[in-house]
Amino acid sequence: MVEQHKKALEKQLWNIANALRGNMSADEFRDYILGFVFYKYLSERMDLYADEVLKEDGIKFDAIDENSEKGKDYLDAIKEEAIDHLGYFLKPSELFHVLAKKGESGEFVLEALTEVLNHIEQSTMGTAAEDDFNGLFDDLDLTSNKLGKTEKAKNELISKILIHLDDIDFLHDETEIDVLGDAYEYLIGQFASGAGKKAGEFYTPPMVSKLLAKLVTIGKDKLKSVYDPTCGSGSLLLRVAKEVKDVGGFYGQESNPSTYNLARMNMILHGVHYRRFNIQQDDTLEQPHHLDERFEALVANPPFSAKWSAAHGFLTDERFQDYGKLAPASKADFAFVQHMLHQLDDNGTMAVVLPHGVLFRGAAEGHIRKHLIQEKNCLDAVIGLPANIFYGTSIPTCILVLKKNRQQKDNVLFIDASQSFGKATNQNYLRDEDLAAILEAVEKRDQLETEKADKFAYVAPIQEIAEENEFNLNIPRYVDTFEAEKLVVLEDIACGIKKVNESIIVVDNKISKFCEELGIQAVV
Repeated sequence: MVEQHKKALEKQLWNIANALRGNMSADEFRDYILGFVFYKYLSERMDLYADEVLKEDGIKFDAIDENSEKGKDYLDAIKEEAIDHLGYFLKPSELFHVLAKKGESGEFVLEALTEVLNHIEQSTMGTAAEDDFNGLFDDLDLTSNKLGKTEKAKNELISKILIHLDDIDFLHDETEIDVLGDAYEYLIGQFASGAGKKAGEFYTPPMVSKLLAKLVTIGKDKLKSVYDPTCGSGSLLLRVAKEVKDVGGFYGQESNPSTYNLARMNMILHGVHYRRFNIQQDDTLEQPHHLDERFEALVANPPFSAKWSAAHGFLTDERFQDYGKLAPASKADFAFVQHMLHQLDDNGTMAVVLPHGVLFRGAAEGHIRKHLIQEKNCLDAVIGLPANIFYGTSIPTCILVLKKNRQQKDNVLFIDASQSFGKATNQNYLRDEDLAAILEAVEKRDQLETEKADKFAYVAPIQEIAEENEFNLNIPRYVDTFEAEKLVVLEDIACGIKKVNESIIVVDNKISKFCEELGIQAVV
């Protein structure tokens, strides 16, 4: 029943989003529909909680007369408890279904809606929840011309959204938070699929998230903490939580303000109490917010080959000073790795998605890579992923797994999963069997040490990485690829050379003919 409810909810929410966004792009409409879903969630949770508090008094929250002295006393008492338990407060007149009914009757609701969203934020001021709710609805611009050219048109569209969402019962009780949370994640994923390159800023494909989460939780049933320095919508942090019984604290940082708001909404909507998460908004490399913390699990899908300042002062920054060189300003990939390793607890594991170039690029990146392997000896595994599995880019990627105190100190596990994928219309994706094969290779690592011809995984001695490959981690150097693939590549090269030669002959003939006509001798 739960799975059926979840699927039905996903379908209803996406149908509403599709039907009502009109000419707006998926990326533009995302903030509105997700924001209103979140407001409805806060409203229903407030209503359920208040009804529970009032049960002994035999009254319902939405039946309280807000203007009477007795009603005001009730609301003051409920507000105090709600702020402590939920982190926010809504009056009965501010509940979602009240505004939806006003919109349905043709009333103008934009001003009232703006006030309610502001009141939610204001109710948290001066409390422990203030940072987690501050500016949460900033992206819900109800004055935007994208909603309509006139105030009437804007009001009609917003009213339609409220009315459609009001027809859906989000929460019968607290146990259904996971159902709604998963539906919310589904909506985020659907918007990501239509957002093109921008999607990479806030969303990691579900199966990649699942793989990263499993890699950092192997052998553990609870975590003291989990951290994502480029947390996007927060989906990776929440995915890690699904792999264990309990997570003490969720930490993240996100530079994009809209995505930062989305991450906090996602946390709250998944039932993560405001005291258990600490999401900050800033550039993680330039302005880190959690430097004094050490985390048991770290996961990240940083922006590939992003630019950063690489300012000279970072050579004395505790995150980078041991290496002697900084990641180049044009490619911050290793800067993220160094930052994450600095934040990693001694008993922790980190898994980070990066472009393939980090495995073999030279200069400063080669120097940092050598230091990670030779001096710190923290690189535990390298996993090659298929091309075209991320939104907004088709490049092949890899996962680096690092540990400060790893068991196999004299080798590194290499896995070539580049050919393990399913095909969708415009994108490849990891299947359950692909994920299982990768995790099986990780778990059976000790049995792979003498099986280099496995064609999928190989445990390479540190000595081989250093002496034979000069710290180049390009996966085909360690894992045999299929001979058929090699033949195809050679055939392609031969065909290409033949075409180039043919083109050269044609050009030579044209030059010779032209020179003859001019009465001069051609030198080709």
